[in-house]
This record gives sequence, C-alpha cells and structure tokens, in this order.
Amino acid sequence: MTTSPPRAWAEIDLSALQHNLRTIQRVSQKEVMAIVKAGAYGHGLIKIARELDKFSLPFLGVANAGEARLLHEAGIQTRPYILGATLPQEREEIAARDWTPCLCSLEELKHFDALGQDSPIQAHLALDTGMGRGGFLPHQFYDILGVLKNSKGIQLTGIGSHLPVADEDQSFTRAQFEIFDSLIESLPTQRADFHVHLSNSAGLLGYRSRTTNLVRPGLSLYGISPLSEEQHLFRPVMSLKTRVSLIHHLPQGHGVSYGRTILQRDTRAAILAIGYGDGYPRSLSDRSTEVIIRDIRCPLLGRITMDQIIVDVTDLPECREDDVATLFGPELSVTELSQKAGTIPWEILTQITPRVDRLYF
Repeated sequence: MTTSPPRAWAEIDLSALQHNLRTIQRVSQKEVMAIVKAGAYGHGLIKIARELDKFSLPFLGVANAGEARLLHEAGIQTRPYILGATLPQEREEIAARDWTPCLCSLEELKHFDALGQDSPIQAHLALDTGMGRGGFLPHQFYDILGVLKNSKGIQLTGIGSHLPVADEDQSFTRAQFEIFDSLIESLPTQRADFHVHLSNSAGLLGYRSRTTNLVRPGLSLYGISPLSEEQHLFRPVMSLKTRVSLIHHLPQGHGVSYGRTILQRDTRAAILAIGYGDGYPRSLSDRSTEVIIRDIRCPLLGRITMDQIIVDVTDLPECREDDVATLFGPELSVTELSQKAGTIPWEILTQITPRVDRLYF
C-alpha cells in the first residue's frame, strides 16, 4: 500500500532563506538575530532553525521558553533569545539552560537576579521607546542601570527596543531612533560582544541607527518585505499549493458554495482541496481573489469553506483534475492576499495549519 500524497502542502525554499539572510546582512551591515517564533512564521521551527544554525548567528528569537526548549531538544546550537516578558514559571528553566531573556520589569529583574546568584544570567534590558508592550521607559533608564550594576545574578549583555510603526509612520520612528541612540550614546563604551538592537525588518530597511550592532528580521527573512519598494531584494520562502480534485460543469443561474453565489454564465468550476481548515483565510471570499493554475490566474467563486474552495476555470479549458494550484508564492504574493483579506502577511503565514505538509528543498 502506498502513502497518499498531501492534498495541500507548503513548499519551503531553503535557498531563498539563505539568500534573504545574506541580503539582510549586506543591507544592514550588522549581526542578525533571526526571528523564528511562531513556528518560524509558519515555515517550521526546527527545519528553519537547523538551516540558520549553519550561519553562526548570535541569537534565534523565540516567544517563550517552550519554543526555546524545542530548539534545545533538537540540538540547535544558536542561543535562544526570549522576546518579551517571561512568566515567573518560565524563569528557572531559562536561567538553568542559559538562554537569554530580555528584562521588561523590575519584578522580572529581581527574580532573575535571585536565580543567578551562583551563575550570573546573561540578559538584555528592554527599553520601551513607543511600543507600549513592556520594558523600561526612557526616564527610568539610568535608575534601572543602577539596579543592574548592583545585581550579582545578572550579567547585562545587551539593550534593545522595538518599533511599532516602522512601516507606517516615518516621523515617529525617526524620533524613536533618536531617543534610543541618544540613551545608548550616553553610556560608557561597551565591550565588543555587547548587543544593541532596535530594528525589525522595516527598521533595518528604512532607517539607520548610530549605535546598534544587531538587527532582528522576521518577515524579510522569509522573503516578504514590509516596505513594498524593497520587495525586489527578497525571495519568498513559502509557496502554498494544492490540487484540483474535481472539474464541475455548472449552468448559468446555479449557486456555488455556502450562501449560494449565483453564476452569471455557464461555468467550468475547479474544486481545490484546501480551505480555511488549512489556514487559507475565509475572509478572501468575494474579494476578487485569484489562484494560479497552469501559469494563469483564475478567480475564486463563492465562499471559502473548511476543506475546499471553488475556482472558475471556464477560460482555462486545458485545466484538468490533479493539476497543481498555487495559492501564494513568488508569482502571487502573500502581501497581495493579506491586503484583500484585510489582514497582514504575518497572520496569513503563521495561520497555515499543521494539516498542510511542509516540503523542504
């Protein structure tokens, strides 16, 4: 008995990942913390981390101790960096495994200080220059540095902040850079391995810092630029694909899918074996959404259902059952889909479900 092939799958191009990393290094001229949280933005945490592990990066950015543990158990050598505040129940494991937390509150700082009395914990300080999601405000900066100076259980090895509108509001973002850079410039000279970081993908593409030596790309690493004018620099890593399971001939006036979208002509409808149960957003229904079959863009018909979608292939008479359909990839950007869905590329990529096989090449 043979194993059935997947009905829907995501092709993950590791050469594109390598290209994007080299592009980020060239554009930023800084070290790179590769962001691999949320299953490496839906691309597969361990496979992507293993590929990035070859490049001697200082950190892999994860959201929590659970993601860091998966890297540890897979034998990944690159150091996990915990993005954002840690839960009290996570801190003992973070300290014991020598992962790097970012300190977002005084309570968190004191807890890690207590945990690190026998072996100081390498940690970064989080500054809130406008994100409002944790970290110390600029007016608290020098006081908290004083606390850290007297903390025997913490070795401060970096300082970072985050950009909330680098792809939307240039004036606010420039002000953030100025606040951050000015604070860093006021400090004594740090050793060479002290990491200073502010820029996400949009930040490293659109702005320059006077002080940072590390960038934290997420979306651009996976080939999607948050600044449309820079998309030519990157290669999308993921292509979402499925197959035509059935060709259905329907007369004018017939309804299709839930809610009965009424056909305006005799229609040759291709049924595709993918739906919102696979992470293809239902909000793409009735938004002039297209898929690619045999290099031709074909429009969706009716509402997206849990396991299937319907596509009009009347003008593609050569379309046959078992043909491959591309939902997004290099020829049809996930950015285009996100705009039609009223969301962002990050959400679409991270919501591709485990039912979709990831195929790496």
